[in-house]
Amino acid sequence: MSYLQAIILAVIEGLTEFLPVSSTGHMILAQSLMNIQSDEFIKTFEIVIQLGAILAVLVLYIKRFIVGITIYLKLMVAFLPTGIAGLLAYKFIKQYLFNPFIVSFSLIAGGVILILLDMWSEHRSAKYKDIEDITYGGALKIGVIQC
Repeated sequence: MSYLQAIILAVIEGLTEFLPVSSTGHMILAQSLMNIQSDEFIKTFEIVIQLGAILAVLVLYIKRFIVGITIYLKLMVAFLPTGIAGLLAYKFIKQYLFNPFIVSFSLIAGGVILILLDMWSEHRSAKYKDIEDITYGGALKIGVIQC
């Protein structure tokens, strides 16, 4: 991987981390377009730049993260369905879902779904006004839908 390719991947990660799209999906597509073969160094590089983007979010929103413990407990409840599904389907995901065609299709389908949901919810009132209003059951439902 060249320095230019590393910079391009870092910029893609930095820009897409803040969007409701898969930054990992964009990284897979960019690597495919630039013909970057995945090896241990590339995998480590991906982890480091994703960690950097996550740390940037933490620094930017640090005041929002200093809240009560219940929000973090609800976050863990919301994560459970995805975490369990990921553990159970790990081999399948690695073998079949990291394909650039599948990633492209998923990003497009996810974008269309987000647009349709936005149009649908435009005329509905929000069920939750604030993150503290989400119940544990609501957090679990969110996790199942995200999964």
